[in-house]
Amino acid sequence: MSTYRAYQVTGQRRFELVDREAVPPSAGHVRFRAHTCGVCHSDMLGVEGMRDNPGRPIVPGHEVVGVIDAVGDGVTAWQVGDRVGLGFLGGHCGECEWCRRGDFMNCENQPQPGTTEDGGYAEVVYARASGLVRIPDSLKSLDASPLLCAGITTFNALRNLDVEPDALVAIQGIGGLGHLGVQYANKLGYRVAAIARGTEKATLATQLGAHHYIDSSAVDPGAALRELGGAAAIIATAASGASMSPLLSGVAPRGQLVVVGAALDPIEVMTSDLIFGSRSIVGSLTGTPRENETNLAFSAARGIAPMIEPFPFEDAPKAYDRMMSGDARFRVVLDIAAQSSL
Repeated sequence: MSTYRAYQVTGQRRFELVDREAVPPSAGHVRFRAHTCGVCHSDMLGVEGMRDNPGRPIVPGHEVVGVIDAVGDGVTAWQVGDRVGLGFLGGHCGECEWCRRGDFMNCENQPQPGTTEDGGYAEVVYARASGLVRIPDSLKSLDASPLLCAGITTFNALRNLDVEPDALVAIQGIGGLGHLGVQYANKLGYRVAAIARGTEKATLATQLGAHHYIDSSAVDPGAALRELGGAAAIIATAASGASMSPLLSGVAPRGQLVVVGAALDPIEVMTSDLIFGSRSIVGSLTGTPRENETNLAFSAARGIAPMIEPFPFEDAPKAYDRMMSGDARFRVVLDIAAQSSL
């Protein structure tokens, strides 16, 4: 292999399919042949020019699964032939203040694949060894890709809750994140309330594991949760601050509204809803590679899988447009190596 194909972007949505030279990985890095790459809403940071120097070409994508074909100097934990994944965070440095505290997600020198460095809309990907996730043999690459970002985001938000078993936990939004969140919440042993607009997703929410369905276009979701006794936690996945604003009043005393959906508009809350009941609003961001391996193992053992729409690699720009349209059910995945059986 001397060259490989990659979709690079400059400016706003200016995709270009190019040939790049395949070079050996640098020290501490690996090179792997990509099988699949999920198309995530966060890809807009690179594709829409929402990054430093959008004139510099960047390859989007951060839900990548593939097989290592070369390792750089100093890499001892990985070898050629290992099946690996790469998520939203590209590998901690191990030397900054936050790494020294053991807080690898807040590493000050961590690359973001597809935003600050080249990502997975390519046949070959280079990555820091510290950012790699081992993929279980039982998971197909097409299914594993979305779990590396959407999956770990909802899984960690749920498993880090300090709530009792069988507590009521709500998932707001039945989309790319939420349809996984409902599955995780059910398999973690919670009573699950799914919140979405309209009635068309009610049956699907039940199939995914929800015990209650709340149509937020017909009722006040906070009031509906209070009627159920209040939610110990609400995982807010919809990318809309306005849709999250009514939720806090439905949180039980000392409960949390956990925000994982990145919205451009603010969340507005009554201070009394925070003070009386000692409720809180917190954010939750993805997870470490080791936590991601736990997520993948749990998903494989409990039959948790994303609903996906595969696209061939050559249609990457169309796949991105499909994701941004909001009409996909629910995760778009590039089948780069056309090896869907893996």
